Amino acid sequence: MSTTMDDDFVRRTERYRRELLAHCYRMMGSLDDAEDLVQETYLRAWRSYDGFEERSSLRTWLYRIATNACLNALQRSDRRAVPVDMGGGPSTAAGVGWLQPLPDALVTPSSDDPAAVAEVRDGVRLALIVGLQYLTPGQRAVLILRDVLAWPAAEVAGALSLEVGAVKSLLQRARARLAAVTPSLDEPVLEPSHPRAQELLSLYMTAFETADARLFEEALRADAVLEMPAAAMWFAGKVACVEYLMSEVVGGAGDWRKVPTVANGQPAFGAYLRDGSAFGLAVLTVTQAGIARVTVFAGDGLLGRFGLPATLPAAG
Repeated sequence: MSTTMDDDFVRRTERYRRELLAHCYRMMGSLDDAEDLVQETYLRAWRSYDGFEERSSLRTWLYRIATNACLNALQRSDRRAVPVDMGGGPSTAAGVGWLQPLPDALVTPSSDDPAAVAEVRDGVRLALIVGLQYLTPGQRAVLILRDVLAWPAAEVAGALSLEVGAVKSLLQRARARLAAVTPSLDEPVLEPSHPRAQELLSLYMTAFETADARLFEEALRADAVLEMPAAAMWFAGKVACVEYLMSEVVGGAGDWRKVPTVANGQPAFGAYLRDGSAFGLAVLTVTQAGIARVTVFAGDGLLGRFGLPATLPAAG
């Protein structure tokens, strides 16, 4: 490929990198895998670019390459899961990789259009990403292309080398399965910038930092769920969550320190110990009535992906 064609390829394709990362993340449930597959997508596209005949849009062509790269990768990997099966019970899957949280800044559009930002966030919320892991790879691809990206059935069929009837059948089964495994809330999930979401995030962080059970009770919904994938532990109901937090986690006032961020289109915070060492990241699913779900991802190497410091100055 000539230098001129290289420059043309970069100029025309680079604008789609953020949304392709979000797409691969939806398919894989792993930021590490998604980043690798985006790189693979661009490499495959670059190698084939001189043969691109403009029969579809460049964006559609890139998505087709990315989707098939993900499907190939899924054939070689185990299902990813979190310890709570979305049907309500603990997961019994052994040896699976754990889902990874996604930094909002990597996939949200650079435009100032709130609707565009909200649309991307809806497509990467943790509950959806978890639910997608319970679909077959084919169901997952069809549901994302049809319901998240709003592709026509014929376009999906062309991208996946399927008949339109097969696409419709896969979509029907995928929707039914996703509805069965995804928790339903009685009110909408709030955007992380919503004043009530900010209030609840602050309340929950303060409860940790001050070791105040009353503030935990004020922040959590009655049906709240607390889950920790790395430890394969989960707790359901406000009473059980607060009891565990206060007896096993929080310790004394000042033992924990928090730095807010956004992950998967949801309020989140980096958690640090008193000495400033990093513990991990907590992602909150927030409604007007309170925090419905807290998912904790342990790992001191995680926070740098969110632009958070590796350590904090030791507390006095």
